[in-house]
Amino acid sequence: MENSKVQEILEKQVLTVAKAVEDKLDDEISALDRLDMDDLDVLRERRLQQMKKMAEKRSRWISLGHGEYSEIPSEKDFFAAVKASDRVVCHFYRDNWPCKVVDKHLSILAKQHIETRFVKINAEKSPFLAEKLKIIVLPTLALIKNAKVDDYVVGFDELGGTDEFSTEELEERLAKAQVIFFEGESSLNPRSGSQAPRSVRQSAKPDSSDSE
Repeated sequence: MENSKVQEILEKQVLTVAKAVEDKLDDEISALDRLDMDDLDVLRERRLQQMKKMAEKRSRWISLGHGEYSEIPSEKDFFAAVKASDRVVCHFYRDNWPCKVVDKHLSILAKQHIETRFVKINAEKSPFLAEKLKIIVLPTLALIKNAKVDDYVVGFDELGGTDEFSTEELEERLAKAQVIFFEGESSLNPRSGSQAPRSVRQSAKPDSSDSE
């Protein structure tokens, strides 16, 4: 008889402890659930803010001519363009086949990389600019960041030495110079041994901008 009472007491104690443990676990799970929801809310809000900022950036870029490959009519307009945009790829060209090949690829990349402005300027009609930036071989791409020429792609030597290079090869070269980005952030290392940046800010000389 006494053994059965002891057994009953022990069972009640075990059930009480089990219930307490279960309640504690339930409370912890609920707390974790609430924490997860809070974290999700924070992440969601952060993501919304990022999307809002990106939308504002895209709107500003488009207003500056990003998203399309366009021709700059004069040297004066060149200085205005590189001052307005943080990243510019400028194709110094003449009317020949190699330059038309570059035009084709840049037209594609301009649409894919709205973070960068893609432009072209006739080197033969821009003697001051061509001399200032030491443009000799055509085509030449001036890769401009923060109003300074940071790098050049001269001819096709870095693109396999042929006019049959792919858009992806040119894209990789531009990303290496960090003048364009993949998914908003470049995954490539900056080019080592690049030339010292050369300023392209407009000279104070009265005849420095040879507008057409």
